[in-house]
Amino acid sequence: MLYQIRHFSASLLLMATFSFLGCDSSKEPKITSNEYKTWASYLGDSGRSHYSTLSQITKENVKNLKVAWSYKSPDFGQMQMNPIVVDSMLYGVTAAMRIVALHAATGEEIWQFGDSVKVWHSTSRGVSYWERGSDKRILVTRGPDLFALNALTGKPISSFGNNGKIDMRTGMPKSAANKFVISNTPGTIYKDLIVMPLRLSEGADAAPGDVMAFNVITGELAWVFHTIPHPGEKGYETWMDSTAYKSPVVGAANNWAGMAVDEETGVIYIPTGSAAPDFYGGDRLGSNLYANSLVALDANTGAYLWHFQFTHHDIWDKDLPAPPNLLTVKRYGKKIAAVAQVTKQGYVYVFDRKTGEPLFNIEEVPMPSSTLEGEEAWVTQPIPVKPAPFARQSQDLTEADISPYAENMEELFEIFRASDKRQYAPPNTTPTFLLPGYDGAAEWGGAATDPDDGIIYVNSNEMAWNLQVKIDSGILEATPIGAASYQKYCVSCHQADRKGLTQSGYPSLIDLQLRKDKKEVATIISEGKGMMTGFPQIDKNEMTSLLQFLFEEEAKPTLTQEFNSNSKKTVYKHTGYKKFLDSNGLPGISPPWGTLHAIDLNSGDYLWSIPFGNTLELGEKGIGTGTENYGGPVVTENGLLFIGATRDGYFRVFDKHTGEILWEFKLPAAAFATPAMYEVNGKQYIAIACGGEKLGTEKGNQIIAFSLQKK
Repeated sequence: MLYQIRHFSASLLLMATFSFLGCDSSKEPKITSNEYKTWASYLGDSGRSHYSTLSQITKENVKNLKVAWSYKSPDFGQMQMNPIVVDSMLYGVTAAMRIVALHAATGEEIWQFGDSVKVWHSTSRGVSYWERGSDKRILVTRGPDLFALNALTGKPISSFGNNGKIDMRTGMPKSAANKFVISNTPGTIYKDLIVMPLRLSEGADAAPGDVMAFNVITGELAWVFHTIPHPGEKGYETWMDSTAYKSPVVGAANNWAGMAVDEETGVIYIPTGSAAPDFYGGDRLGSNLYANSLVALDANTGAYLWHFQFTHHDIWDKDLPAPPNLLTVKRYGKKIAAVAQVTKQGYVYVFDRKTGEPLFNIEEVPMPSSTLEGEEAWVTQPIPVKPAPFARQSQDLTEADISPYAENMEELFEIFRASDKRQYAPPNTTPTFLLPGYDGAAEWGGAATDPDDGIIYVNSNEMAWNLQVKIDSGILEATPIGAASYQKYCVSCHQADRKGLTQSGYPSLIDLQLRKDKKEVATIISEGKGMMTGFPQIDKNEMTSLLQFLFEEEAKPTLTQEFNSNSKKTVYKHTGYKKFLDSNGLPGISPPWGTLHAIDLNSGDYLWSIPFGNTLELGEKGIGTGTENYGGPVVTENGLLFIGATRDGYFRVFDKHTGEILWEFKLPAAAFATPAMYEVNGKQYIAIACGGEKLGTEKGNQIIAFSLQKK
């Protein structure tokens, strides 16, 4: 009977997946070129093209690029933001979430919006811009709040919401009122609306991943699309628990990576992440629409048009990591307005923008079943026939792929042999080998396109991780309150011994009292830091006990705590994010560890693929090994590709036609961000944020702009 239920659900899924309803609008997607001369929107334009037709910098003179100006912010640390430029003003966000407006030709600060006392520990990928006549606004988030600022002065616009801000949770169910809700990525502007991406918890305390549009002028909620469908909504039948939409232990399916909008047709394309909890789906059986999907909505109303789901019943955290790209491809002599989506799995999926029909065949491939009690991995997953994946896949690796630079090869062989390397091998109490890993092949930097020629450029990580779960009884007997809270909220990242997983980016908490005070730690716990989610639901008494535990001063009273009380099933808990590294902290698989690709989406064929970045620890041996990388490229009509992103801290320019490197510059800190290209007074600039801190790099605090200088 169980098989019959699942077979019926799969049939419904296929019908829903290929339900090409199209938009009711009579407008066709635009085929002709935009100008692509400005950078007033996140990643360059509303189609997220990362593309510019500015042509002052050429293959011949790129060697003459020099620093035009540098802005040093008052705070240091990771900056992921892609600046935007309007007229002569550049808008960006510092490591402490201060919004700055700079003169785009000189770097001189014009205004700053922020808290001179409170330090925000989150990360931001930038701001959004809207104007009507003389009313010019910057929209940006801090914590759960969305602010509207005067773009010329930086002052909050009092008529927007409550004196210039709204709490985005006001558009969500009351159950989300005290849950972790922020936005790392700029909202998408369409007419007088801003549609907000949301970052939520990835555990059983996650808020629902509703997509919400707010009025840019008033701050009022305009529409909501439920990514966990409510009764009567399309996709509701793909959740075997009919109460999933209001479940206290199921949530997310949120868009956090940003969106693209076709301004001609009024269709917005929204990629979503996994449902929560991430790695065990026993409380959310079914294919789980609209998690892990590209959803096309009417941007005016939020009405559903079409969707495609990339991972059914995700139990691997295969979020869609970046906004889709709107571009034109040619098939059988005909131009088609298309939308392309890069994925953590290393695949590119390409669809007709109007109908949702795939432009390359996608096969539902049988995948392994789960052996965990209460879990039911989906029987198939959708794999595109073309293009080929732009990252290696775990099922293709052999022992010959263990790193030749490793000094502990036998240990790596042992881990490799003991791990399940099958494609989509489900989580288990024994290790599963993930390649591409948790962070993916493609990441939030996204891909660049030649929007009218059908070419896509994507940088990729080649980092393997180990996935494992353990039984979580939900009961911690005779455990001090603080220690129990640590087990509940912190242990999967910072480990039971509090030593963390430093090589994976999760710091040790040993001797925390020597580095930070309780007030700062409490703020980080409540609001999050970097990619750590916050836990605003922790009340004052529990926070006091948790801080006492972290600062090694916990009192001895004990109690019995029961977690997961909403579930009667066996529950499995993630054991932590562990990279497959050698004894020197380098990737345990053979190079390349980072790559850069040009893919022709007209044919599905690769134009070129190269290692991306160098491994400084290996000296001359590291040339061409590639490195981990975060942040995307910018391409130009006249044949250049600009990109930072790499762990080695260089800013590089490549020939977009061949992959040949034309220029590189050692930055003061690694730039884990996408650059922005613009023109002021007839001079072409490209600016990039250099914050470092990620992947063990030194932290920085600069925005640097380059332009051509005389020899």
